Amino acid sequence: MAEPTVSAGYAGNLMQFAVAKGADAALLGERSGITPDDLADPDNRVPMARYVALMKAARELCDAPALALDLGAEKDFKEISVVGLICYAAPTMGAALIELNRFSRLTAEVDIPVDGGRFQLTPIDAELWLVDMRSDPNAFPEMTEATWSRFISETSRHFPDAPFAKAVHVTHDAPGHAPDYERVLKVPVTFGSDKNAIMIDPSWLSIELHQPNRYVFGVLSEHADRLLKGLEKATTIRGQVESLAIPLLHTGDLAMDDIARRMGMSRPSLYRRLREEGVSFEALIDDLRHRMALHYLGGRKASVNETAYLVGFSDPSSFSRAFKRWTGSSPRNRKSG
Repeated sequence: MAEPTVSAGYAGNLMQFAVAKGADAALLGERSGITPDDLADPDNRVPMARYVALMKAARELCDAPALALDLGAEKDFKEISVVGLICYAAPTMGAALIELNRFSRLTAEVDIPVDGGRFQLTPIDAELWLVDMRSDPNAFPEMTEATWSRFISETSRHFPDAPFAKAVHVTHDAPGHAPDYERVLKVPVTFGSDKNAIMIDPSWLSIELHQPNRYVFGVLSEHADRLLKGLEKATTIRGQVESLAIPLLHTGDLAMDDIARRMGMSRPSLYRRLREEGVSFEALIDDLRHRMALHYLGGRKASVNETAYLVGFSDPSSFSRAFKRWTGSSPRNRKSG
């Protein structure tokens, strides 16, 4: 893969946390190569190597070997990443996990050598494990520390009576600050394991989130409802397809077979009816994404990354290329214009 990156929001959260713990911001920048301009827009990308250097500098300057554990426990994911907003918009923890797997690379690009996403549910010896599948985790164990700390701390913060973590396994050897693991994670920890994983209570997947995020899906609803009202009155096949597609647009999974089935017709019939109206299914969906993106950015209520998600792109760079093809300009120019 190309040089991996993390979001500026993700890196900025580490920078802010380290400064709050006593580190000098200028020294953090000098040692990591991350500048204030790099962090000005949370949608920016920062090279992973610089994020790793920032973590190292933060631990040293704060004299805090367990800094990554405490970092993960500090803030809700929705406060530092658009991916967190997306997850909190889901109705249950299980649904949020699906969204997390789809969009996790928006936060941090890591190599995942298997299909199925970074975080996979795996039954082992009659227990259910949530396993982090990223490659070479021991090269940066602080990511493991922050990741499991965030999973466990957010659940206990919002659902203190809900069972979740029973144990944690990590593949790296026990560090000098090993006692801090149980202080933060509050469950038994096994070092030098064959997996980076949390043993979980299956009921965690069914936990209903207190407030599916009204910001993200409010943006979707507010603009989409106006289009839907007009589309519901449309008598054209195109209008009917669009009225069915708009609520599904953010999923990125719009199959012609599925839309045809919802309309009570076969795929060949839908293909023929659309052709009679002078449009293909692919062109229709592309145009719908274009129009919805203009609505979200024009309303100034969604960032570029959020707009990319809402119109069905898991990769902001792919969205930017599509937007330039649609309009001839960058979505950031449209957002700021």
